[in-house]
Amino acid sequence: MTHKKRALVSVSDKTGLVDFVKGLQALDWEIIATGGTQKLLEDNGVKTIGISEVTGFPEICDGRVKTLHPKVHGGILARRDTPAHMQTLAEQGIETIELVCVNLYPFKQTIAKPGVTMEDAIENIDIGGPSMVRSAAKNWKDVTIVCDPADYETVLAEIKENGFTSDDTRLKLSAKAYTHTAEYDMMISTYMREKAGLNEKLFLEFDLKQGLRYGENPHQEAKFFASMEKVPFSLATAEQLNGKELSYNNIQDANAALNIVREFGDIPFCVGLKHMNPCGAAIGKDVVDAWTKAYEADKVSIFGGIVATNCEVNAEVAELMKPIFLEIIMAPSFTPEALEVLCTKKNLRLLKVDMSNDPQKRMQYVSVNGGMLVQELDKTTKFLSADMCVTKTAPTEEQMSDLNFAWRIVKHVKSNAIVVVKDGATLGVGAGQMNRVGSAEIALNQAKASLAERGVDITSAKVVLGSDGFFPFGDSVAAAAKFGVAAIVQPGGSVRDQESIDEADKNGIPMLFTGMRHFKH
Repeated sequence: MTHKKRALVSVSDKTGLVDFVKGLQALDWEIIATGGTQKLLEDNGVKTIGISEVTGFPEICDGRVKTLHPKVHGGILARRDTPAHMQTLAEQGIETIELVCVNLYPFKQTIAKPGVTMEDAIENIDIGGPSMVRSAAKNWKDVTIVCDPADYETVLAEIKENGFTSDDTRLKLSAKAYTHTAEYDMMISTYMREKAGLNEKLFLEFDLKQGLRYGENPHQEAKFFASMEKVPFSLATAEQLNGKELSYNNIQDANAALNIVREFGDIPFCVGLKHMNPCGAAIGKDVVDAWTKAYEADKVSIFGGIVATNCEVNAEVAELMKPIFLEIIMAPSFTPEALEVLCTKKNLRLLKVDMSNDPQKRMQYVSVNGGMLVQELDKTTKFLSADMCVTKTAPTEEQMSDLNFAWRIVKHVKSNAIVVVKDGATLGVGAGQMNRVGSAEIALNQAKASLAERGVDITSAKVVLGSDGFFPFGDSVAAAAKFGVAAIVQPGGSVRDQESIDEADKNGIPMLFTGMRHFKH
């Protein structure tokens, strides 16, 4: 049976459709269309064949059934190189369909609407569309399946040049089609399973954002995939304004820095970070003050590090940052003058990051050999109050301010974690030691050296100390007392808490128990 080539068109996303179909028609193709797609094409001067003219059967059940018919799927699925298939088509009066242009009902957009009902969601579950897509994708050797408007130009150009698409193009489009239906079914499954209270399956969807030169080390391959969901404080949606591409380690470090920045809302804040641990962090009256204090906290470790602030970077702070060797600077915005200053360093990565408020619960995913750990992202931080004090001596107002700052920083330091703080800035950070006393000694000795550079003896500085986990013995408090620590915040919860309380009372140190730990592994 000889006839014009036929394209079946039924799309939800109508971007670029009219021009694409007009291009097919100009090449002497016949166009079969359904419902709203047919109306759009006819309104734009494209002659079409209605789906009911093909099936000989009306659309029924409010459009739920219109393309589920042998004259549609026979025309798509019949193998052109199999005589028995073609003989069956001839006997049944079925014409072949050479191209299927289908994308699916907007389920994702529907369930994202405020107040959407389950009934609305269900009516946006496509049935005929996925069936046609899968039929065409299965028979890719004979049929071109187009789900993505971005492919219209390529498909049209190949048909114009060669009369039909190439085998390579049809195979790639088939793979894209199965991805399209898989993503669609995953969204529906996730939605329905949530409604049904089922949680024994985990479906995740990420798109390739960029290939990376290598992973943690040069011999490891790596890629960066981005979630389909756009969220604040995310490198996946950050705008890079200058510098080289991000590396695997850059992304890990920058993500850790953004999680620290999230803690401080609108309070001017700046953090310098190396190897996923803060090396200097501070709040200030403005961005210049916050940067200056964060830099002064540890001028050595910040070399080759990452800086993040929740303030707009202006020319004044840019001039202060420029002489320092930094890998990345992240901020919600940069003034034109700041960019003029910083972009003279061609390798310095400047990232504009959405730092808007994010009240939603977010999940964190960590792969392990053969599995995946899932937990709620640790976005909760208690604000310290006087009733948390467990010692005879209560902290002063100034100490409470520093304790609150220490508590927000220590949760982002690798456990065992200790930070020493004075005047809204870190002086010492002890990270990742196998025992808490070791971390305390590192932080306290670092603070001692930092203060000594300023001509201040640590025993008279009235620094405060924060710990991410409880003290299992009184030795950490004793070590702190030797350095003149003026106040301590820790979660509490040890069976030997009283030993730590007694040691604090012995040395006249106020100590607060938050009742919440913040381990970071």
